[in-house]
Amino acid sequence: MGGSIPGGRKRIGLLGGSFNPAHGGHRRISLFAIKALGLDEVWWMVSPGNPLKPKKGMANLAARVRSAMAQARRAPIRVTAIERDLGTRYTVDTLKMLALRYPKVEFVWLMGSDNLAQFHLWQNWREIGRTMPIAVIARPGYDGHAVASPAMAWFRRYRMPAARFRQRGEWSAPALVTLRFDPDSRSATAIRRVDPDWASRMSSIPPRDQITHRPIVMRPDSQMETTAP
Repeated sequence: MGGSIPGGRKRIGLLGGSFNPAHGGHRRISLFAIKALGLDEVWWMVSPGNPLKPKKGMANLAARVRSAMAQARRAPIRVTAIERDLGTRYTVDTLKMLALRYPKVEFVWLMGSDNLAQFHLWQNWREIGRTMPIAVIARPGYDGHAVASPAMAWFRRYRMPAARFRQRGEWSAPALVTLRFDPDSRSATAIRRVDPDWASRMSSIPPRDQITHRPIVMRPDSQMETTAP
């Protein structure tokens, strides 16, 4: 499993999202990426908020972090709300700051094919591609849109198979790897539809960030916080 390379550096996948709530599909995707890319672990970056998603039905950050921790239990997955600590608004800034803060880590950004389909709408999306490699995980119903997207047209020259990417002595960007596995149809939307009150059953004790080790305390304006793609 481990993808550590000479010099003590680690190889870590970054999976960002609302995790509203986290579910088995997130875990399955992460474990698959760990095996396919030779990662040491995956960090689930729970977003304070996503302006591309409606605020209605969005649970508070602490509840979403707790749901992620429950799904990540006994797996090489760590849950963090580090974006709020970094004070970044855009994903491109978050990734750049992570690369600076953890110079001995080789990161790869993990995203679903649904995100690749709209990746060209993200702030400075080409700069994200130049900051760290990207692994795209197939998601039902979105592959066609992803292949036809402006982002894929730009990334096409940088595509490589997972086996070649994993064996590279040192990772560099731009690089795009497509990971294909049996589709997982689970979604947070479906879970909320069946169980709209799931967040009310989460403990009120502030969870501790598994990367920064700081308690995630709800701020009075926490529901207004947003992180843009």
